[in-house]
Amino acid sequence: MYEHHQTPLLPRRVFYRRVGRHAVIAVAILLAALGVGMVGYHHFEGVTWIDAYVDAAMILSGMGPLGDLHTDGGKIFAGCYALFSGVVFLSTIGVFLAPIVHRLFHKFHMAEERSAPPAQSK
Repeated sequence: MYEHHQTPLLPRRVFYRRVGRHAVIAVAILLAALGVGMVGYHHFEGVTWIDAYVDAAMILSGMGPLGDLHTDGGKIFAGCYALFSGVVFLSTIGVFLAPIVHRLFHKFHMAEERSAPPAQSK
C-alpha cells in the first residue's frame, strides 16, 4: 500500500493527497459509527433524532450521554455502543495518522542509511 523503504519519499502533493484520502475514510468511519448510535438510541430509547444525535455524538467523543436512560434495552445498547465507540475512535485516529507516521519512519530510515558507515567486506 505504501512505498518501500528503499524508494524515495513521495512528492508533497502526492503525500497530501494520500493524507486527504485517509481523512475522508476516517470521517466516513466516524459518520457510520454516529449513524449506528443514532439509530440505536432512537430505537431503544424512543428519543427524537436530535436527542439521539446528541447522545451518540457525546458517547462517540468519550463524554457520555446527556440524558437519562429509561429502558433496559437502552441501557444495554448504551453500554455496548460506548465500548464500540472507544474502539472506533482509536481506530479512526490510526487510519488518519497512518500515512503521516509512515512518512516520518520512512524519512528517519533514509537519514539513518545516509549517516551509517559503509559495510566492510571481508
